[in-house]
Amino acid sequence: MAIQNILIVDDSPTERYYLTDILVKNGFTVTTAENGEEALAQIKAQKPQLILMDVVMPGANGFQVTRSIARDPELANVPIIICSSKNQETDRIWGLRQGARGYLVKPVDPQALLDKIATLGAA
Repeated sequence: MAIQNILIVDDSPTERYYLTDILVKNGFTVTTAENGEEALAQIKAQKPQLILMDVVMPGANGFQVTRSIARDPELANVPIIICSSKNQETDRIWGLRQGARGYLVKPVDPQALLDKIATLGAA
């Protein structure tokens, strides 16, 4: 199933704009959320095919929201790529353990992001 609809979850307007710009220019439909609570509401309403998740946000952090999504039977099949400024290997491992299918460090490399989306869409 080719991925078309992507939800970006990030509290930074600059990051949301940057990621949206990359994705829209490559033919994706994008919606955004500013925090984990807003993301969970949008996921249930809009059923995105992929989620790009920031880690450091007010309220629930991206690891917590990723874990909630991965453990929800209705949402568990939606792949999550964590996009974070946290660049330690332990952060990457922890993110993947929470249920993420990928981990990219900010600033996100556009080609690495598109390659990862292609890989997940082909899976």
